[in-house]
Amino acid sequence: MLKHLHMTLAVLSVSLFTLRFVWTLVNSAKLQAKWVKITPHIIDTFLLSIGVVMAVQYSINPMEQLWLGEKLLAVLAYIFTGYYTLKLARNKPMQIIGYLGAMGWIMLIVRLAMTREPLFFL
Repeated sequence: MLKHLHMTLAVLSVSLFTLRFVWTLVNSAKLQAKWVKITPHIIDTFLLSIGVVMAVQYSINPMEQLWLGEKLLAVLAYIFTGYYTLKLARNKPMQIIGYLGAMGWIMLIVRLAMTREPLFFL
């Protein structure tokens, strides 16, 4: 059950990031809505918390299971590229590049979750 909740929250998180990205590109006033500013933090907090609970429940140490360590670093890279995309990028081409970079990190995270084989930490 936790695994399915974790995956659902991950899909919600990425979907909301994509929606906010589109709204950023079109300079939508919807970005100023209170729920748009609060909801991502709530979803991401639950997502991270459930991930930690699952790692503890299954006794998975990211220093021993390198795929999990790599996944955690990819999550940090996704957070940075997402922040860059929505807050720091000053023009549309840089926002698009940031979004594509963030989606690349998401693809790595999904790959690691599915295969449990590290790509970089061999």
